[in-house]
Amino acid sequence: MQENYDKIGEECGVFAIFNNNADYLNSARLTYYGLYALQHRGQESCGITVWNGNEMKTHKGMGLVHEVFDNGNISSLDGNVAIGHVRYSTTGSSKPENAQPIVVKYKKGSLAMAHNGNLVNASELRAKLESMGSIFQSTNDSEVLVQIIARERINSKNTQEAVLKAMDIIKGAYSIVVMTADKLIAARDKQGFRPLCIGKIDDSYVVASETCALDSVKATFLRDIEPGEIVVIDKNGVNSIKDNCGQKHSSCVFEYIYFARTDSIIDNVSVYKARKEAGRQLAKASPVDADMIIGVPDSGLVSAMGFAEESHIPYGDGLVKNRYIGRTFIQPDQKQREDSVNIKLNALRSEVEGKRIVMIDDSIVRGTTSAKLITMLKHAGARQVHMRISSPPFMWPCYFGTDIPSKDQLIACKHSIEEIRQLIGADSLAFLPIDALSKIVEGLGVNGYCDACFSGNYTVDIPKDTEKIKFDKPFLV
Repeated sequence: MQENYDKIGEECGVFAIFNNNADYLNSARLTYYGLYALQHRGQESCGITVWNGNEMKTHKGMGLVHEVFDNGNISSLDGNVAIGHVRYSTTGSSKPENAQPIVVKYKKGSLAMAHNGNLVNASELRAKLESMGSIFQSTNDSEVLVQIIARERINSKNTQEAVLKAMDIIKGAYSIVVMTADKLIAARDKQGFRPLCIGKIDDSYVVASETCALDSVKATFLRDIEPGEIVVIDKNGVNSIKDNCGQKHSSCVFEYIYFARTDSIIDNVSVYKARKEAGRQLAKASPVDADMIIGVPDSGLVSAMGFAEESHIPYGDGLVKNRYIGRTFIQPDQKQREDSVNIKLNALRSEVEGKRIVMIDDSIVRGTTSAKLITMLKHAGARQVHMRISSPPFMWPCYFGTDIPSKDQLIACKHSIEEIRQLIGADSLAFLPIDALSKIVEGLGVNGYCDACFSGNYTVDIPKDTEKIKFDKPFLV
């Protein structure tokens, strides 16, 4: 559970390196830096697995990257190939056994995998595997995926062929990195829900969920991995398998609105420019007479800049963030979770007092945080607080790796916009129109996107059981 109960949970982040320059590049340390750059994508657990020429060595645990790793355990992870993972749970609860990478030993040797996304047919596949005698150590869908790859490998000439076969079995969102004794494989689902890119450091290759992780290790960005593509990296270089490419692209639009780091570029589109454009579109659709535009740190800041530029209203700082409160700041009950916003954020009285404020945020899930912030600003002397949201209202759950809750927990499913305005205490409230999404992403170059959490238009068949897929129920004996 995050400290901010009214925010969507991130998914996960993956990082990998095939190191051809081991005499001066340290694979585990570079993976550590890459995971640090991807920390925003998951704060529950993290891990690194390396291949040292004889065996796979893993260190993983619960907590942030800097909490799980130190110089000692990083130094113990010696090897030229490494994969890493940061996790936020969407399928499978927050437990040590669900931390990744996942390592399996089977007939063909050892296999390690890290996964960002969510399989919509995971329950069906797990039940089938269990009926065939498979034993699971975790409660996440990633273990289902790695077991399918291992099974397909038995009757395949190599691991990349096994991954190709597995892609015809699994459904949903997956950006994965797979490590064997002699190669690194990266694959992105056929519709490209989650981002994945490849870069280069001299003669070594790096794969990451976002370009900001490439920047952190001074890797040169080469390109995004295409939806449906399998990239194989070994001592001979890089090869690509595109048998599954060519389907409709369904990049998650919320990556651009909230998930991805602002300095990342996903599918050739700057996240910074997308968020700024969202603010501009919001200002065009829902103008307001005000004295100052502010953003909710950190996710609302860039959209607030765009809103200010379009509306010609000054942009300013109205909320100050406590930089020492991480996203894992946890309180034991609902009231204390709501009160924690007062520890994380504070109103800047000297800037907001006596002014009509427009506050920009990326989303409203349950409304509790928005209400707290509006009250905080008015207590600091703001004359009016108008709320503008740089995404449409959440109306549907997500099954592709975003922790959007069931409809009964989404405030927009139970209340009209006017009712939400009254509940949070805003002087006015408006959301980004759903038809503006295409201007934000397709207008900047994205070739197709998924907006199912806003529209209900799922691009693949979703589970018949609308309860979010979990594997944490006790066995009945």
